[in-house]
Amino acid sequence: MIGYGDRARSQCEVVRLFRETHPDLPPLNQGTISKIEAQYREMGHVRKVPSKRQAVVDDDTKLNLLLALEEKPITSARQLARDSNLNHKTVLKVVKYEKKRPYKMQAVQELLEDDPDRRVEFCDLLMTCIDQNQLSLEWIVFSDEATFTLNGHILLCILNCS
Repeated sequence: MIGYGDRARSQCEVVRLFRETHPDLPPLNQGTISKIEAQYREMGHVRKVPSKRQAVVDDDTKLNLLLALEEKPITSARQLARDSNLNHKTVLKVVKYEKKRPYKMQAVQELLEDDPDRRVEFCDLLMTCIDQNQLSLEWIVFSDEATFTLNGHILLCILNCS
């Protein structure tokens, strides 16, 4: 719409022409036209350029971050960010770029040899209690939690069924 050479239009004319041509679009102002024109003169196009802001982290900070992760691999990325005065996402980018991963320890219970037998015995006992109407399904809590403990009342009820 700006034109070229001796057919160039002023920015005010471009704003007026845009409003006449595209009345259904939000109106442009002269500042927007100025920015678009400057981008075209600089880059040769007016496509939106994706910004790839790289986090500026000097080598010493990066080394300190990686050493801290090496010393205590269970440290979370947020804690590393607080300790090194960096943004959390910056720490994640550095750790990912270096192909390292902070991890959290998870407590798991070791399976023993007689565990399958104990599970079957528990299921048999539970089914017997349900069949004898000594235990209602409404009293049973099903959970997908990783750590789940039973209180003594449920255990006493199951043990009294047999």
